[in-house]
Amino acid sequence: MFPKPDKYLQHPLLRLPLIILLAAATPFAFAPYYHFWLMPLIFGAFVGLVEQRPRFAVSSAYLFGLAAYTAQFYWIHTALHDVSGLPDLYAVPLTFLLPAYLALYPALCFWLWKKFTLPRSIKTGLVLPVLWTLTEFARERFLTGFGWGAIGYSQITPDSPLAGFAPLGGIHMVTLATAFLGTWLLLAAGRNIRPLKRLFPIILIAVLLAAGYTAQQTDFTRPDGSRSTVALLQGNINQTLKWREDQVIPTIQKYYEQVGKTTADIVILPETAIPVMRQNLPENILAQFAEQAQNNGSALAVGISQYTSDGNGYENAVINLTGYQENNQDGIPYYAKNHLVPFGEYKPLPFLTTPLYKIMDMPLSDFRKGGGKQSALMMKNQKVAFNICYEDGFGDELITAAKDATLLANASNMAWYGKSNAMYQHLQQSQARAMELGRYMVRATNTGATAIISPKGNIIAQAQPDTETILEGHIKGYTGETPYMKAVGSWRLIGILSLTALLLFIFRNKKG
Repeated sequence: MFPKPDKYLQHPLLRLPLIILLAAATPFAFAPYYHFWLMPLIFGAFVGLVEQRPRFAVSSAYLFGLAAYTAQFYWIHTALHDVSGLPDLYAVPLTFLLPAYLALYPALCFWLWKKFTLPRSIKTGLVLPVLWTLTEFARERFLTGFGWGAIGYSQITPDSPLAGFAPLGGIHMVTLATAFLGTWLLLAAGRNIRPLKRLFPIILIAVLLAAGYTAQQTDFTRPDGSRSTVALLQGNINQTLKWREDQVIPTIQKYYEQVGKTTADIVILPETAIPVMRQNLPENILAQFAEQAQNNGSALAVGISQYTSDGNGYENAVINLTGYQENNQDGIPYYAKNHLVPFGEYKPLPFLTTPLYKIMDMPLSDFRKGGGKQSALMMKNQKVAFNICYEDGFGDELITAAKDATLLANASNMAWYGKSNAMYQHLQQSQARAMELGRYMVRATNTGATAIISPKGNIIAQAQPDTETILEGHIKGYTGETPYMKAVGSWRLIGILSLTALLLFIFRNKKG
């Protein structure tokens, strides 16, 4: 008699490589590949391998997280070494530092999971998806948070019925649905299971997919009757040249010429498109940009850094040059980035990191927050809720401004990450925000992915990455609130899941 397959899977020489292979395949579930169907299969297979040796559940989960996040975020090395000039002696270990930290959250999930003594159908089919979602939420929040790679993002494509949960409960509800689908597939595929026990998870899967599809077909927000043309400028400025003094004038000239080439209602430049502090610009520069846009009938928003009102710090801002008055420099409407990138835009541990910044070519690495209650900017007939780059990964923080806006806009500079998948992973986050908030999202980026996204998450138009171009298109203004917006974010869902986990823990039994 040959040993059963489970016997082979319990052996570390087979089980551990399989866990690593599954983790290494996770990037293909996200943009730019959009193989959304892959993530539930990977998650279910991973849980099945963990169940083979539950004694090693925590270490297995840590290994999975480490391999998955390293595969997804390999572009950290591009930013540190290729762009910032950090030698590999430092860049390689620092590339693994973030995945090594992020992997603690899957490990925490399975450490908590082991505390439950319940029947497998409940422990694996209910408790595990709930705990996974809670720890993913914690990962997005703790130490300013990093939510990239949440399994819910793999479903953010109009082709996945699970995307329909985004406007209902945000990305964390999509994560919960994805984890449910993965574990229920595992339960349905089990060997030596009575037909009735197999039928129940199949029914749950059908209900889950039907609910997601129904929500996907439902319009929670509506057009307000306004229409606008937009032009998103992509300068394609090499990051290694961006802040060089001899490149300032050519960069300003390039964007000025691009502004002159479009007559769109709304024109948006990328994050820090003009690589000079606003207050340090010659007085006539902004006036020329504003005049050029006005002559073309355009409202113009420009990404630029600026000193804070007290002059003691600086902000990463998008300024609105609509109605610009040269004699009122302090009255320019603007949005200043509030959720800053740790180690990139501010130094959380300056006594440790300052020596590294002296080695790297990383200007403006200590920004100030712009504040959480900033209004939308009025541009032509649209009220535009801006966010800048990294902020697009935090849907809960965008709700307040979106409620008063008809259009969402993201200004980014992803040139730090070269031609990697980072720009596409970021694009998928914008698709999630458009679905959650029920509005068009427009993205103006330096090198990509510049795009126009519909309220259903469809990419209406996208510029060719790594080219100097202008992406033009049409949008409609939207009004109303999705259920996610009405709940004011994820906290209600997280509260329900926390209470569910607590009750299941209290009433756990040993009949499994």
